[in-house]
Amino acid sequence: MLLGIDIGNTNISFGVFAGERLVQHLRCESARARTADEYAVLVRRMLELRGIDCGAVDGAIVASVVPTLTETIVAFTSTAFGCAPLIVGPGIKSGISILYDDPRDVGADRIVNAVAAYAWAKGGVIVVDFGTATTFDCVTPAGEYLGGVIAPGLQISAEALFARAARLHRVEIARPRRAVGRSTTESMQSGFVFGYVGLVDGLCRRLRAELGYPCRVIATGGLARLIAPDTESIEHVDDDLTLTGLRLVYERNRHAGAR
Repeated sequence: MLLGIDIGNTNISFGVFAGERLVQHLRCESARARTADEYAVLVRRMLELRGIDCGAVDGAIVASVVPTLTETIVAFTSTAFGCAPLIVGPGIKSGISILYDDPRDVGADRIVNAVAAYAWAKGGVIVVDFGTATTFDCVTPAGEYLGGVIAPGLQISAEALFARAARLHRVEIARPRRAVGRSTTESMQSGFVFGYVGLVDGLCRRLRAELGYPCRVIATGGLARLIAPDTESIEHVDDDLTLTGLRLVYERNRHAGAR
């Protein structure tokens, strides 16, 4: 079995694959102070509680946007599963060309998202990832990673508002009944949800016009299912898009004889 690991700024996602099938998906906090041994105990226990035979894990791949955690997670995979993981980064065979001015600047999560999205769309595609940052990644009909947009994430935007506006209390990020709020809570929720709907649709329209070729739009990330239903642009939500991209990249490197 393959263990795919997506290290984000807020959470780490772990996906266990049996062939092409994702059999388990779990998350924990991206705790920078946690040691490799602590991650080993935590993740093995979580997998065992879900009926996964940890001894059957014989391969791993890591995409990380948190450099301080990468080494810890590499050590964790060796401790917990006895295998050295493949790291998504320069020199890896992703199957897509990177047309960014400096390919090293592209986050590993954006690369694997693009790989999985292109496999889904089989043509031009825009990936919207609702993470700590909200990113938009553009892939050409030829399967080339062109570039995209990085915007503040919904959650950190809300946290900034709560911290800086003395009279605005913390509220749940949830869809309000209407756009015109009849209370402070409803007004803030409208700004969060419908404001991000407008951001997504506005940027997708601008990107499609600039790209000049047909683009499908797929979304992933923690808040995708909250925002997507009210958008005009998002066609599909895939909660496991990043993990699927990790599997595809792993397979391409394994078949190419990479270790």
